[in-house]
Amino acid sequence: MPTILSLRTFIASRRAVLLAGLLAGLLATTVAPEGSASPPTMPPVARGADAARLQRFHEMLADEPHVAGTPGDHRLIERLEASFASMGLEVEAWWFRPLLARPIAARLEIVGVEIPAPGEADASSPRRRGVVPLPIRERNLAEDPATAHPDLTFGWNAFSGSGVAEGEVVYANLGLDGDYEQLRAWGIDVAGRIVVARYGGAYRGHKVRCAEAAGAAGLVLFIDPADSGDAKGPTWPEGGWANETCIQRGSVLTLRQPGDALTPFVPALPDAERLAIEDVGLFSIPVQPIGYAAAREILSRMQGPEASSLPGGTSWQGGLPFPYRVTGGPDLRLRLEVVQERSLGDTANVLGRLTGRERPAQEVIVGSHHDAWGFGAADPAAGTMVTMEVARLFAVRAAAGERPRRSVTFATWGAEEFGIIGSTEWVEAERDRLRRDGVAYLNLDMSAMGPNFGLSGSPTLWAAARRAAAMTPAAGDPEGRSVLELLDSRGGFSPGISGGGSDHVAFLGHVGVPVASIGAGGSPGVSYHSNYDTLAWYRSIVGEDYAPALMLARFVAALAWLLADEPVLPLRVRDLAAWTESSLGALAAREDAVAIREDLTALASRAGSLAVRGAAIDARLDAIAAAPLGEPARLLAIDEALRAADRAWLDDRGLFERPWYRSLAAVPDRRTGYGTTTLPIVAEPLADGRSELAAEGVVRLGEVMDRLEAVFARLEDLLREEPSTGS
Repeated sequence: MPTILSLRTFIASRRAVLLAGLLAGLLATTVAPEGSASPPTMPPVARGADAARLQRFHEMLADEPHVAGTPGDHRLIERLEASFASMGLEVEAWWFRPLLARPIAARLEIVGVEIPAPGEADASSPRRRGVVPLPIRERNLAEDPATAHPDLTFGWNAFSGSGVAEGEVVYANLGLDGDYEQLRAWGIDVAGRIVVARYGGAYRGHKVRCAEAAGAAGLVLFIDPADSGDAKGPTWPEGGWANETCIQRGSVLTLRQPGDALTPFVPALPDAERLAIEDVGLFSIPVQPIGYAAAREILSRMQGPEASSLPGGTSWQGGLPFPYRVTGGPDLRLRLEVVQERSLGDTANVLGRLTGRERPAQEVIVGSHHDAWGFGAADPAAGTMVTMEVARLFAVRAAAGERPRRSVTFATWGAEEFGIIGSTEWVEAERDRLRRDGVAYLNLDMSAMGPNFGLSGSPTLWAAARRAAAMTPAAGDPEGRSVLELLDSRGGFSPGISGGGSDHVAFLGHVGVPVASIGAGGSPGVSYHSNYDTLAWYRSIVGEDYAPALMLARFVAALAWLLADEPVLPLRVRDLAAWTESSLGALAAREDAVAIREDLTALASRAGSLAVRGAAIDARLDAIAAAPLGEPARLLAIDEALRAADRAWLDDRGLFERPWYRSLAAVPDRRTGYGTTTLPIVAEPLADGRSELAAEGVVRLGEVMDRLEAVFARLEDLLREEPSTGS
């Protein structure tokens, strides 16, 4: 089992089980209390991290429900502004006006049908009978009074179509393309029927896309107990897993790029020119999420063939205590009604900025979103409280006269849950500046969820992340080891590259700023996007000591300080070249790449040569970091060349089918939303069987290699001169 999770694994686990079960026994122990010995190399900024302050930030962030664009959201924006201001940071509330959705009404019912007996006067007109209303909201809990808050909603999926659908039932497993192919192979047509599908395996919006493309009249999504319910362990409030009424909310917006649906490529400011809603291609079928108590009522009444008895259907069986059948039969019908309002809404990114003392244009960004589907104690506040604490730590050092060389911005993004909107709109507004001066973006979405550290991100950041991990005490380790020592004891530090699912996407995919998605999991339970995502759930299941958040605050503070204050940027290029070589080799090995294999292999060879040169460059950079050159102009030039390594992957033509994505290195997987597609300019055409486009993609990867070789040559020239004795 890898100890550093790829973003694909981390986000998929975040959706389904929050990395539960991974060495959960470590949760019972805590890190050494504040004031005990810290690793000697830890920057002073990281040593001041405080669990009590993390707890107070957590309470501020999860004080009330705050869906984007609601009064609760606006009140939280005001609290965030006041908090950053109290730290002495430069504060900006960056207001924008995206397309949002609001739930008006919803209803889901089982509707039986009675056919009149022969000879009755109205024998040609079936009569409806047996209406069974199904629950679409969590039950309130006396053990957690927050669950009765009046601003909490019934379960809903933002950007569902509005309308009424009634029809027979088809169970479609995870509701993805392959599942519909399997249904067709079994001779089952979903056209005009209501599909019931399990959460998991992909972003929920792709499930809606598949259902609508197959002709379904409506879609019902449910949490299966085998994935995150009572089959995993005790449920809330006795334990942390989803009880039978727990419902996963979430957006189903599915576009060719993240961000506001009506303003692609430009920020959704109030006066922006917008597309017409009807021209965007939003879904038309109604979609309703439910818990497994409601799903039990539907699936237990189905009369069709058992999925596990059909060829290829073994994996379709879930955790409810009866066989899952693929059709309900003519006597089982569902009636689904969804009413939502789609309209422009106002929300804001709240930014706290610390201007650098020497190179203020260069910018390190640390961020997490602030909007939630309810209280959001886990998602997002388990990460946003870390962002706030790291901001406080930097502000304290600045007040004491220790300001980093480069600027640092602490960002709390709006409307992430509706489609990664706030961060995307800001990146679009700041595109040229970020592309020129952005150093790195560190993302902390729902991050402090257990003791097991995880990181994925751009290869140029891996070396600095390893250094920060060596400085950081591991949460709950009885031997007092650092994060790096603990990881090395379990197989090593081996981060993957980031994919989709959170606020890092625009930084990496649109402007080429290196990113790291940072988190820690392992708690035994899930409250994801439900009304149970409360402080009570978090403190009971993740812990009251805030040890995971303390570990992450120290790590992020250390990493951000390295990025913001070292004389030359701690970005390194050997890992980038080695990752490029490996990725090109994997692409060349694909069966469908035979026509371009020779060209891909040649590119991989060039990347291998760069990896050798990169090792020498990195060694020289490390020596300069220990005894920096005295000429400021040279240091600035080295910084510029290092930033150019990630920008070498940018191509303003974008991907063939998704031109907003300008990075040819890695982008969110277009079929799952959360996973990663590496070298998409070739991988996507290959998957579509478009050999001519794949060949064109190889040419464009060759242009990337040209740019990388120029960057490496520039670094070699800058590093060839002997260092002076100046400081």
